[in-house]
Amino acid sequence: MEPDMENLIPSKGILKNEELKKYIFETSAYPREHEELKKLREATVHKYGNLSEMEVPVDEGHFLSMLIKMMNAKNTLELGVFTGYSLLTTALALPEDGRITAIDIDKEAYEMGLEFIKNAGIDHKINFIQSDGLQALDKLLSENPKPEFDFAFVDADKPNYVHALERLMKLVKVGGIIAFDNTLWFGFVAEEEETVPVHLRVNRKALMELNKRLASDPRIEISQVSIGDGVTLCRRLV
Repeated sequence: MEPDMENLIPSKGILKNEELKKYIFETSAYPREHEELKKLREATVHKYGNLSEMEVPVDEGHFLSMLIKMMNAKNTLELGVFTGYSLLTTALALPEDGRITAIDIDKEAYEMGLEFIKNAGIDHKINFIQSDGLQALDKLLSENPKPEFDFAFVDADKPNYVHALERLMKLVKVGGIIAFDNTLWFGFVAEEEETVPVHLRVNRKALMELNKRLASDPRIEISQVSIGDGVTLCRRLV
């Protein structure tokens, strides 16, 4: 079967030097990857093929894991799960009494990854909510309007990232971190629109607008990290 070139997803990551990318992964990322994360990554590639690029890459997973541990986070939120590589990464990093609220409209993909989460013995840390992201955030706010999350990872529905920000600013504690994934969008944010595959232009535009909004928002301190496909960390100040 010929690949659908119109909807082909580029290889994730802004590093265009494949040899350097290979060096990073083989030298420091793969050797430190948890066995169940490796199995999940391979199973996702087997089932979803090119769509497996939707998962965070291994080096980004290590970064998020260390960040969560340094923060001493206990209560986290994940918006966009897919098969759960970042979810399993977070669950492994949290203490035994840590908890994750995981939100995704696609329960089937989550349940595929649940096998590996259970094998790691940490499924008790996860509360999965099958829902549209913004609707789920609104429900969380209506149930408990006081900030309660230490950390939030956003990796779904790029055009609504900016709307998710406003809700998460009420859900994440002052001093907590909101992390937006894919903010460099395969490097296309720095390229002219006509050079970008048509099916990737809507998200590119949304992410460029988000990047501008985050840079000028006085309520947060930001750091855009050039790892994976770009991760912007937003530390809530007020």
